[in-house]
Amino acid sequence: MDNESQVRSLIENWAAAVRNRDMEGILAHHADDIIMFDVPPPFQSAGIAAYRDTWQTFFKYTKPGVFNFHSLNVIAGEDLALAVATMWCEDNSDGKGF
Repeated sequence: MDNESQVRSLIENWAAAVRNRDMEGILAHHADDIIMFDVPPPFQSAGIAAYRDTWQTFFKYTKPGVFNFHSLNVIAGEDLALAVATMWCEDNSDGKGF
């Protein structure tokens, strides 16, 4: 499997873990010293424990099973990879995506 396919597979497996609310799968390939910039607040989390905590907020406001790619672009070399994606999540209160 080439580098791009490996990265794409990791990301797709991560998204499947999110859809299944499988916290161990979500965290499986993240470093303990992860720094994430994302929504919802606090918009930045540092460390695996803080990253884990953001998922509880995410799960509170989203419908289970809805976490899909509209696009996923991956560029991967031997030592570095970049992935950019547009995702679809669904709000559990009114059915509108965000």
